[in-house]
Amino acid sequence: LHPRRPLSQSATMSMMMKKQVAPAAVSRRSTVVVQARRTVAKPSKGSTPDSLWYGPDRPLYLGALSGEPPSYLTGEFPGDYGWDSAGLSADPETFAAYRETEVIHARWAMLGALGCVVPEIIGGDIAEPVWFKAGSQIFAEGGLDYLGNPSLIHAQSIIAILACQVILMGQAEAFRSAGYVVPGGFGEDLDNLYPGDAFDPLGLADDPDTFAELKVKEIKNGRLAMFSMFGFYVQAIVTGKGPIDNWATHVADPNTANAFAYATKFTPTA
Repeated sequence: LHPRRPLSQSATMSMMMKKQVAPAAVSRRSTVVVQARRTVAKPSKGSTPDSLWYGPDRPLYLGALSGEPPSYLTGEFPGDYGWDSAGLSADPETFAAYRETEVIHARWAMLGALGCVVPEIIGGDIAEPVWFKAGSQIFAEGGLDYLGNPSLIHAQSIIAILACQVILMGQAEAFRSAGYVVPGGFGEDLDNLYPGDAFDPLGLADDPDTFAELKVKEIKNGRLAMFSMFGFYVQAIVTGKGPIDNWATHVADPNTANAFAYATKFTPTA
């Protein structure tokens, strides 16, 4: 065995310097913390939302029996089930016009269907709760009380009502058709059908995926409401009753009070 040689003075000093430098090098090491924030980008125009109801794999009007949809129906827009037997959507400009018309009528139909059934359900002090007779109350001596309550809206002049509707609705529709743009720059870059921003105070359209689903729900319920309004018109002509009264009559005796029975026994009267 060889005895350990003593370290020289220079080697001893070198080791001491390394021990002193090491902590300093560690102390200069810094930790970087990266914070990420999730942002949701607005979908660009022409893009297809990532949803069951959009794109080439969307549900079609007859399911697996639908066949291949027309090439111009790509599933880009809400409510596209691949059905256009008359070719009404073949021209892009015509398709855009029809689509706007459908959405506007769907919204009015949903409001109209609700307005037809609510007064009949409430009943109470409403003199004429049936929807096709309610408006005639304005010609009565006491005028028309909204929902039978004179403290809400009391109308006695059909001229004043008509003037207010023409002015207010005309201005609102002109504002919408002009792209919601008014002097001063308000409303620029807003969509004619889905403006959002100030017209969405609840923030329902903040998330693109949720917004895409709500568009589908709106058009589906709107189409159902348009059929409902058509049914209300036919019922009023055939039975002379409101939808709630007709429903109650049918539930009480479904074998007799049904559309087939009325169709076979209906005789128009002058």
